[in-house]
Amino acid sequence: MASVGMAKETGFVETTKFGTENSSSDIPMQDVHGDVEIVEDKWQGNASDRHDMLVLGRAQVLRRNFSFISILGFGAVLICTWEIIFANLLFALTDGGTGGLFWGYTVTVIASVFIYLSIGEMASMSPTAGGQYHWVSEFSPRWCQKYLSYITGWLLATGWQGSVVGLSFLAGTIIQGLVVLNDTTYMPQRWHGTLLVIAVVAFCIIFNTSLAKKLPLIEGFILLIHVIGLFAIVVPLWVLSPRNDARTALLTFNNGGNWPTQGVSFMIGLLTSLGSMMGFDCSVHMSEEIKNAGETLPRSILWGVGLNAVLGYITVITLCFTVTDPTTVLNSATGYPFIQHFFDVTKSYAATDILTAIIIITLVSAVISEVATASRQIWSFARDSGLPFSPFLKRVNPGWNVPLNAVWVSFGFGVAISLINIGSTVALNAIISLTISALLGSYIVSIGCFLSKRLRKEPLPPAKFSLGKWGMPVNIIALIFLISFFIFCFFPTARPVTPQTMNWNIAMFSGITGFATIYYIIIGHKQYKPPVNLVHREL
Repeated sequence: MASVGMAKETGFVETTKFGTENSSSDIPMQDVHGDVEIVEDKWQGNASDRHDMLVLGRAQVLRRNFSFISILGFGAVLICTWEIIFANLLFALTDGGTGGLFWGYTVTVIASVFIYLSIGEMASMSPTAGGQYHWVSEFSPRWCQKYLSYITGWLLATGWQGSVVGLSFLAGTIIQGLVVLNDTTYMPQRWHGTLLVIAVVAFCIIFNTSLAKKLPLIEGFILLIHVIGLFAIVVPLWVLSPRNDARTALLTFNNGGNWPTQGVSFMIGLLTSLGSMMGFDCSVHMSEEIKNAGETLPRSILWGVGLNAVLGYITVITLCFTVTDPTTVLNSATGYPFIQHFFDVTKSYAATDILTAIIIITLVSAVISEVATASRQIWSFARDSGLPFSPFLKRVNPGWNVPLNAVWVSFGFGVAISLINIGSTVALNAIISLTISALLGSYIVSIGCFLSKRLRKEPLPPAKFSLGKWGMPVNIIALIFLISFFIFCFFPTARPVTPQTMNWNIAMFSGITGFATIYYIIIGHKQYKPPVNLVHREL
């Protein structure tokens, strides 16, 4: 890997402004439009980071202040595996039961290993905030790379903006559920939940603006809460709850969705587990803020997968053995079976409030990371002119070294989408469910293009994390899992299907890809600058 001296010899920018005599005029830097501030030397990372930015044709305008531990905390907390399993227990017990939850989670963990091994290798080759849309641009066949990259960028933008609302909605409505439990006279209204969602998003904006410089430290602290908080919950459950025997816990399946076969019901319920392990590409979109990103990024992704998989297994096994009366918790007035389960086990309002508060805190913490990821993704896509109002979105404010405009746009989307809940929870759920299908779509396209490059026997870029001869089989297995998950994420949760129970995800997904395609044909193909045009692998 190039040393600092080599970087200087090749013309790497050593000043704080472009346009000086020391900058390299022969390397296109698309981030540069006028007088753009480059971060101080201490925030530009090591020689490897500088070389990667030079090869990728990017300017270092964000601070590299995330270490391995802080970015591990960022990804592990954002995915919030065990918290999502508790929060979505309703769907897991309805389609699949305790047996479906355990085995579905097992399938998800196995799939995640292959998926994130593939993503980790691509991230090591091209550690850029663009992530999947950049990899598609660089690895796909030349004849289709521009369009595929463009669509992938839109899927990512949609998926991550929707995820901000999704987690905020969970946190807000769980608070409502606690109020229902403690005050039987309270009549929950949709606008109450909407206000709570907006409050959560607004709170998280503070950490992505005023406290942006402290975000790595905050993420490291939240990681401790993420780990310790789980044990603060499961220990009382194991101590106080009656137990299912192993056969009941692990081999009892439920088909509450009235599907024709138990297998279909299992696949529908498996989506709960999938949602709890989906999104570790979040760290990729922070890659231009990670020290020694080419090595740190894949390690943090895989360690995050391992950590959350273990915490998720502890949660799943705890629920399978301690939920002895699924019917009662499914019919809870709180709307969340886990709240009812906490109360039934502890027989205490105060204890239930405390245990639930732990989950609320970690979910809100996850939204902080969600906002950071969503804003970096649209900022990166905007600097390649992939979105409307790209000149506004790509701006990085001098002195802040944070894409504040993109952060505020993420806040605006969060508020706007949450308002839909006032009129229709069904419509809001459709938008939230779009998150999984959009991210799955981006994984399928990027890994598929990566595999196609291997099949074409074209040389791959150098990487500090390489799968070597195992790369092709790992990519193939990852795609098999991803395509299967992608198909079932459009299924409704139950039959018969009504307008209220219909999974409108298919309409939302088709609408987004259709709009992006039309926009690309009319405007996008003229404006969008594919990232591959900036890459100089010979440097």
